[in-house]
Amino acid sequence: MKSREQTFLMVKPDGVQRGLIGNIISRMEIKGLKPVAMKMIEISPDLAARHYEEHKGKPFYEGLIDFITSAPVVAMIWEGDDAVTIVRAIVGATDPRKSDPGTIRGDLAVFTGKNIVHASDSQESAKREIGLFFNEKELCTYSLPHENCLYE
Repeated sequence: MKSREQTFLMVKPDGVQRGLIGNIISRMEIKGLKPVAMKMIEISPDLAARHYEEHKGKPFYEGLIDFITSAPVVAMIWEGDDAVTIVRAIVGATDPRKSDPGTIRGDLAVFTGKNIVHASDSQESAKREIGLFFNEKELCTYSLPHENCLYE
């Protein structure tokens, strides 16, 4: 099997508390992406700081850390051709009010501060975020029987 691109996706505390985990996973699977790792965790302040390090010093940083550590999250790695771009399209714009209907944020969220999910915005970010949340032993390698129907 050809090696596919991997990306990081996290259901944030609001998505977990609203019972949207299955809905989000279903959207990824229906599109044809393959989950290769998944776990529910409580993010420590240290991990939150490393995850959101690019926002340090911004006015919303402390609130972001408080929110992401407030309840469990579901961290996932999804795989497929052009996975970063595809997941970002399914997720929608950061501001749910600017997200298209049919996207996760467009359908399920109202405000930027509680926008259900985090998705890597580039291959570089995906690699960094995957490394923060998962170790190599946690990733599964397998084939889906319908992959030949998805990819050229």
